[in-house]
Amino acid sequence: MSDEHINAFRQVPRTGVIYVTTEATRLGFSPTDPGWCNLGQGQPETGPLDGAPARVGQVAIAPDDLEYAPVAGLMELRVAIAELYNRLYRRGKKSQYTWENVAVSGGGRAALTRATAALGQVNLGHFLPDYTAYEELLDIFKAFTPIPILLEGERGYAFTADDLRREILGRGLSALLLSNPCNPTGKVVQGEELEKWVAVCRELECTLLVDEFYSHYLWNTPPGTLPVESAARCVEDVNRDPIVIFDGLTKNWRYPGFRITWTVGPRSVIDAVASAGSFLDGGGNRPTQRAAVALLEEGHVVAETTAIHRAFRDKRDRLLSGLQRLGVRVDRAPDGTFYVWGNVAHLPAPLNDGMVFFRAALEKKVIVVPGEFFDVNPGKRRSSRASRFRQYVRFSFGPSMATLETALGRLEALVTGRLGPR
Repeated sequence: MSDEHINAFRQVPRTGVIYVTTEATRLGFSPTDPGWCNLGQGQPETGPLDGAPARVGQVAIAPDDLEYAPVAGLMELRVAIAELYNRLYRRGKKSQYTWENVAVSGGGRAALTRATAALGQVNLGHFLPDYTAYEELLDIFKAFTPIPILLEGERGYAFTADDLRREILGRGLSALLLSNPCNPTGKVVQGEELEKWVAVCRELECTLLVDEFYSHYLWNTPPGTLPVESAARCVEDVNRDPIVIFDGLTKNWRYPGFRITWTVGPRSVIDAVASAGSFLDGGGNRPTQRAAVALLEEGHVVAETTAIHRAFRDKRDRLLSGLQRLGVRVDRAPDGTFYVWGNVAHLPAPLNDGMVFFRAALEKKVIVVPGEFFDVNPGKRRSSRASRFRQYVRFSFGPSMATLETALGRLEALVTGRLGPR
């Protein structure tokens, strides 16, 4: 291929986890090398946990699994997902989800891409900071206009239903995209607050696109209750309320390699995203879809979620205390996710810059993600300005406790080395 033809392709930037992993690989990182501590990873540890169901070790392939799966997913999986949402969030409600309210995709980005491809010429609100992959997603489709909404660390990234109403009316929003729990801050909209958000969107006819991939990693739920939350609980009519939910096996079931995700929403939305999937990705993996059905049984979900909460709660507390001991400040302890959003502004220079901190940590074989990647900036329309999150870093407690302990020891050596003799 000639240079002229090669130049026809634009340079697609690597963002977030992809960028930091690529940079670490240049220094010898391998996912199988135990000498590295990957606190930049966007996946949970995938091995056995105390009290969790046995991990899937093999996937049977039936003769018809060699064929394409339906673009919207296998019927039995769509039914199982709808029934799970009804059991967890809609007991006793007249309006119930059915298979027609579910579409299955081959990964979270595929689900989100389908939805944004199906949006019309609207103003789409998104928050800052938020999930790094939203940046290219919000730029590639030109039908809608992305509108950023800044959340303030000084307020603990709070955003009320009244704030939501003002943004929808003031900016003319027809849709709003967010991760809940939020990646990277860990802020969660839940309980009565979530009910108010859904009510505002219902009243003002603003579609709420809710990325709930961390919705089983909640740290402030009432004792004795399953630590899960979803906007599905607040929906009145599953086919009329403008609430669209994204989730999958990636985080909440700890099977990122299965590439099984789903969209739950009104029938008309599911028809639209399935149509978009027919030209964007063609549908998900058939054998793993079939294997996923058993993972959605209520007993399995309860046992897995309880085990996650027990193991990851301890890791959350350990990483929080360890980082704060180093001088990393936290605007808000995470209510959800497996991330700590740390402010490095008070560390000794030059470690008080997120990108510099990242580069220095790599030399210690520790991977983190600089905060500037979460300053979602579609089209680089703010390219001349320094990121408002340049002094932040996202630390993951997705890896094992042993990895966290090793990483904290190395980071302590990094910070104290910059401080010099005491």
